[in-house]
Amino acid sequence: MPSKRQLAREKAKTKQSNQNIIMLVVGVGLILLAAAGFLSIPKAAKSLQEQELSAIPSSVHFTAPEVQLTNLDGNPVAISDYAGQVILYNAWATWCPPCKAEMPTLQAFYEKYKDQGFVIIAIEDGQPVAEVAAFVKEYGLTFPVWPDPKYRASTAFQANGLPTSYVIDRDGTVRLTWSGAITLAKLEEYVAPLITAGR
Repeated sequence: MPSKRQLAREKAKTKQSNQNIIMLVVGVGLILLAAAGFLSIPKAAKSLQEQELSAIPSSVHFTAPEVQLTNLDGNPVAISDYAGQVILYNAWATWCPPCKAEMPTLQAFYEKYKDQGFVIIAIEDGQPVAEVAAFVKEYGLTFPVWPDPKYRASTAFQANGLPTSYVIDRDGTVRLTWSGAITLAKLEEYVAPLITAGR
């Protein structure tokens, strides 16, 4: 028959073993929680980063200048060709990192609203036609892209920096402008209402 001392030892071992199991379960739980938190950080950080990095449109009110250029096929074109539509004029360049970054966003927004009287006219500042055409092909752009080797459009609109965008309403009035790349969320918030108003 075990002595009292042996029973006490067994009892202590059992208690220690139970404590070890509890600590192990708690430890695994904490590790899983930490892992879940760590995995959620990139998504949250990305969302915050997008908000911080997105340009914010400013309200303006002036008549859109007339700009006449030649498109990638060598045909004459003008902003007034799209009168009656909501026009997003985007001043950009093939060498400009934020310009490149926002092109997929502009393309996605255009695809969503192009059948509602909306067009994006991306006017490239200064690069050769062949380079602009190659960019359009690489990025799969389906909205009008015009080369502007003499900076006529950005001069007429007084664009400072690239990318800079202007939104012209159906009456030919510039209503919004911003500098820098913009997110899809901000386009939906600020530009979509001008497209869908009264439709």
